Amino acid sequence: MVLTAIQSRVRSSGAYRQLSDQFRYIRQDISNTFPTIPGLPYAYISPFFILFGIFLLFPTVYTLYLSFFSYSGVSNDILLTATMGPVQVSIPEIANLEYVGLSHYQRLLFRDSLFHTSLFNTSFIFFVQVPLMVILGLATALVLDSKFIRAKGIFRTLIALPVATGLVAYSTIFLLLFNDQVGLVNYVLTQIGLSPVKWLGSSWGARMTLVIAVTWRWLGYNMIILLAGLQTVPQQLYEAAEIDGATRWQKFRFVTLPQIRPVLLFVIVSSTIGTFQIFSEPYVITGGGPSNATITIVQFIYNQAFLQLNLGYASAVSVILVLIVSAMSIVQIKYGGEK
Repeated sequence: MVLTAIQSRVRSSGAYRQLSDQFRYIRQDISNTFPTIPGLPYAYISPFFILFGIFLLFPTVYTLYLSFFSYSGVSNDILLTATMGPVQVSIPEIANLEYVGLSHYQRLLFRDSLFHTSLFNTSFIFFVQVPLMVILGLATALVLDSKFIRAKGIFRTLIALPVATGLVAYSTIFLLLFNDQVGLVNYVLTQIGLSPVKWLGSSWGARMTLVIAVTWRWLGYNMIILLAGLQTVPQQLYEAAEIDGATRWQKFRFVTLPQIRPVLLFVIVSSTIGTFQIFSEPYVITGGGPSNATITIVQFIYNQAFLQLNLGYASAVSVILVLIVSAMSIVQIKYGGEK
């Protein structure tokens, strides 16, 4: 504190201010000697826009463009040739494409039963897993935010640890845990006198296995976000509610929920987007089975694009997926958010 006081006194002195002004004037004079280059600020921020255009904007636009064509392999033809004096630049075509219009969209919406199955499976996981994960995350955050819990840091770390695990690694663990024959879960059930469950051999069991796996991994992530929202609620509101005779449920309903609604909305929207993008869990744990009972939309896109090389059709499914997720997010924000 003594050193801080000395520094503040030196800075407040007239000699220090005079020396600082001299340095500022010298710096301005040096800056004025350099020529002014028009558009220089845009050159500084151009790397972001270049990388954004190459790795995000172009793939997005090209996916929409490709959805109206049928892919027939890589092309060797020249798309465009530009001559700039002695230099000639040729831009090759990316692929051999055949224009098919809206036939891809008509096929996936009206004739492709496998796409309808993948949409149903993804919707089932969404309607079961997202409410379960949000409710459990909020309940866990409320418990860890209470005053009577000791060693809160340890519990927060343990609950949030699954987020750091690799997708393939934890999916493999759940594959072993819920194995119908030698899985640990069925072994425990038989030891307590219950019948083993066909976790991976039945449609219902396989879907619930995915729900349990995804909830286990992302529960801690939602808990951390909701806990941060709970800690921003002013304590004066709880004290005022207690003075008015509010019960715990009334304080939670009329104080906690309205205050954390923006955070809760973020958790719901992000969980919705993540659920509709689920791929690793069904790919590793169930492989999409049994009888396509757990194949998801993203797994369907993967099969069409990289196994069957139907890139045009896979692009059309990707566009539909973006529209579905965007529509659900808009509805959630409109009815759950504030103006």
